[in-house]
Amino acid sequence: MQNASAPPTPAPSLEDTEVDRIVRSLQAELKKTQRKRWVRIGITIGVLVAGYVGFREYQRRNQPPPEPRFTGAPVEVRDIVEKVQATGVVEPLTKLEVGTQVSGRIAKVYVDFNDVVKEGDLLAEIDPQIPAAQLVQSQAELAARQAALERAKTARDAASIRLQRIKTLVPEGLASPAELDQAQADLDMAKAEVASAEANVGQVRAMVQSAGTTLKYTKIVTAIDGVVIDRQVEPGQTVAASFNTPVLFVIARDLEQMRVLAEIDEADVGKVKEGMQASIVVDAFPTDRFQGKLTQIRLSPNTVEGVVTYSAVVVVDNPELKLRPGMTANVTIETASARQVVAVPTAALRFEPLRTGPADKGAAPAAPAPVPLAPLGPDEGRAYLLKGAGAAQTIEPLTLKIGLSDGVYATVLSPLEAGSLVVVDEKPTEQKRGFRLF
Repeated sequence: MQNASAPPTPAPSLEDTEVDRIVRSLQAELKKTQRKRWVRIGITIGVLVAGYVGFREYQRRNQPPPEPRFTGAPVEVRDIVEKVQATGVVEPLTKLEVGTQVSGRIAKVYVDFNDVVKEGDLLAEIDPQIPAAQLVQSQAELAARQAALERAKTARDAASIRLQRIKTLVPEGLASPAELDQAQADLDMAKAEVASAEANVGQVRAMVQSAGTTLKYTKIVTAIDGVVIDRQVEPGQTVAASFNTPVLFVIARDLEQMRVLAEIDEADVGKVKEGMQASIVVDAFPTDRFQGKLTQIRLSPNTVEGVVTYSAVVVVDNPELKLRPGMTANVTIETASARQVVAVPTAALRFEPLRTGPADKGAAPAAPAPVPLAPLGPDEGRAYLLKGAGAAQTIEPLTLKIGLSDGVYATVLSPLEAGSLVVVDEKPTEQKRGFRLF
């Protein structure tokens, strides 16, 4: 029996040997390529890391110094002028409204706007025909009544003579007592007629005077020297004189001196007094300041929508006639002043340090909250003295005695050196996080 045996291994052919060689070559080339690729990646990463580190170092070395947290302003020696502001309307110092006391048709108008007039100048004339006719009629009536008075006087004189004659005849028996009584009665009647005629004459004479005055009033004249600033009538217009006399013309006596009727707030009226100096600015001439004086503060209040004001009269010189009636004026009244005193900006008195809360996780610790300070008393204020510079700034609260203020600076009555810095503003601290590469 024959033993089984494995089949013989065939000898490798030439083709198989060549394939193996090519595979091994490709594998070696692939490994070589992969090594080069990882080397390039490593070099790239190294360059990026080195560049970032260098950039951060450059930033650290060249970054500007940190900005100051607090903004300071110097304590100064300066003049402080306390002022009260008000608005008002420019008006003539003396203004005359010219009207008419009689009704009728305007026949002529002799003046126009801006005309200069003198006292007694004719401004306009109402048609005089009707008043003139009434005057003639009254004069004729007066003549008739005067003639009647003369007749009554003649009759009285005749009755008086007859009475005297009868009185001489009665003792001789030539006239009876009855005739004497009748003569006396006739004389009394004649005297009564004279009195009545005299009254009639007086009445008609008054009518003549009234008609003459009415005729005179048809000529409308000015009672002052001045300038016509308003005219409200035209020729041919009919005017009616009633209980309220219609205004036909407005005459301003002198425009070289005007007045401003200013409205002062009730909170400021206690600061102003008659005789104080004031400056006036109008929109038409914003760079010009007109000087005036406060001459009157009226006691009667003006209330508009719950706001209470008091009218004040400011007399102002107007030599160049720049100010015109009706202009809106901004009035500044100087109520008090202090010369060359230590003063702090009012912004420093309003400043309060920011109160910061707990810092975010991973951020720098927040600044501690300010320590509570004692409440301020009357006429007191608080400012914060600024010390140090840059990141080393510190502040120190000071309680100050405050005097006059012009709204921008306030006088300090308690000791504080000029040149010191007080805080007027604070920049919020920023919570910054570091940059992460991965």
